[in-house]
Amino acid sequence: MKKHAIIPIFIPHEGCPNDCVFCNQKKITARTHAEENVNIEEIASRYLSTLSDPRPETIEMAMYGGSFTGIPMEKQNEYLSIAKEYKDKGLIDKIHLSTRPDYINEEILLNLKKFDVDVIELGVQSFDDEVLMLSERGHDSSIVYKSCEMIKNFGFTLGIQLMVGLPGDTPEKAVYSAKETVKIGPQIARIYPTIVIEDTKLLDMYRQGSYLPLSLEEAVDTSKKMYSILFEAGIKIIRVGLKSSDIINEDGEIYGNTFHPAFRQLVEGEIAKEKIEVLINDLSNIEAPSKIALVSNSRSFSNMIGMKGVNKKYFKEKYPLYSFFYEKNEQLKDYEYEVQLIR
Repeated sequence: MKKHAIIPIFIPHEGCPNDCVFCNQKKITARTHAEENVNIEEIASRYLSTLSDPRPETIEMAMYGGSFTGIPMEKQNEYLSIAKEYKDKGLIDKIHLSTRPDYINEEILLNLKKFDVDVIELGVQSFDDEVLMLSERGHDSSIVYKSCEMIKNFGFTLGIQLMVGLPGDTPEKAVYSAKETVKIGPQIARIYPTIVIEDTKLLDMYRQGSYLPLSLEEAVDTSKKMYSILFEAGIKIIRVGLKSSDIINEDGEIYGNTFHPAFRQLVEGEIAKEKIEVLINDLSNIEAPSKIALVSNSRSFSNMIGMKGVNKKYFKEKYPLYSFFYEKNEQLKDYEYEVQLIR
């Protein structure tokens, strides 16, 4: 049974007048024209019809697209009243929305409480003020700390979204952002590599040579470090990278090599490889040639072997005197690996 399902409601971009250098909201949400009105009932009915047998443990209605709390309060209330009606009837379990750190205040949060909103995600992107300035975010990091504290004090579930590879970003700055996120203590987080798309200032910067996108390898390496910091702190990482359905993937619309449809698996595969190699090197009294079993549960097995078997190839080439066998043990936790010497 599916444990968690999302009913995505894409809100017009009117909620965010700011033009960050990386953003073309119509492209990111795979929409070519912003709609004046969103038919939540039609969207919810379509999704709920596929979620009835069996019903997932949790169904969220999530407001995506623009910065929700930046749209006029009357329009917010129109959307939220419909969402609350679905929640009151037991058709959904949670109301989830995303917004900017500078679109949070006491009045806004009191209103969201009135409509029984559960989750607020903030598009933080970076805690480095230079990165925020060069990305034309329109605010510095101080407002992030204030908004996060207010959201937690009001009892909402807090989510933080971080980006990798923005203008002025470095691996050190990205790691700093992950560590600051841990200090704040959100329940959930997302990590997105920066994607250069059409009709953005970032594309102009790329063409002028003032911005160089990360390579895929660089994006994976930095994301891997951020992921490990967040994961070890007990923060649930609900997304790593954009799905292929999040972007209109046509010729000329994506620039650079940062986008990969299975970015999360690349990151988690690298983390698995590092963990396993430490365990291999920790084996005592190992003599070559030896047989070694690498073990995970079924959910982490693809990470253990790596995308297209890249980890299997790595271990075979680096340790040619060892024979590796890949096994499953459902008693292991997700992302937990064992290395056993076969005698």
